Amino acid sequence: MKIAVIGATGFVGPKVVAEALTRGHEVTAFARQPEKLDIENEHLVKQSADVYNADILANLLVGHDAVISTFNAGWTNPDLYNDFLKGSRAIQQATKQAGVKRFIFVGGAGSLEIAPGVQLVDTPEFPAAYKPGATAARDYLNELRQEQELDWTFLSPAINLHPGQRTGTFRTATAQPVFNEAGQSDISVDDLAVALINEVENNQFVKARFTVGY
Repeated sequence: MKIAVIGATGFVGPKVVAEALTRGHEVTAFARQPEKLDIENEHLVKQSADVYNADILANLLVGHDAVISTFNAGWTNPDLYNDFLKGSRAIQQATKQAGVKRFIFVGGAGSLEIAPGVQLVDTPEFPAAYKPGATAARDYLNELRQEQELDWTFLSPAINLHPGQRTGTFRTATAQPVFNEAGQSDISVDDLAVALINEVENNQFVKARFTVGY
């Protein structure tokens, strides 16, 4: 497949690019400064792009089989909430304009329910520093659920997303976090990338949200 990865120089993006290439896919890595991506491969194209410009981005996305967005407006961005929604909407619109049907979006864990009707982002323990981004991702998920044209998927990582090994072994769920026997919800960024490319290949959660954890 020909896969576009948006946000290819962030925390998640490089792992997604590497995983897709390992499986033999062609990848276009989109970033403001794509030269920062420390991966070289004959099946990789590095492409500079402004995600806030849907028209230009749409032209660059034409011909891809799937778009994976790992876009983040920046945790220290003082207008993170609004910029996250603005960028996410532009990427979604560009994907449609480009005629690409498959759209996979990496959001946060904040919209996962830790009790009936209670989302993680709304709990008192949720870190204030992450609340604008997590709230934006939650609100965008609600918007995405109204999308009829795209075959979309929203992936919420485990509560604790961290560097680590690629094991290829994890569990999935849809609304609640996946907890291990010690009551922890965690996943390595490498295994999150495995879950993403699994979804591109298998289309298990089309027009749905899912999450992963050990």
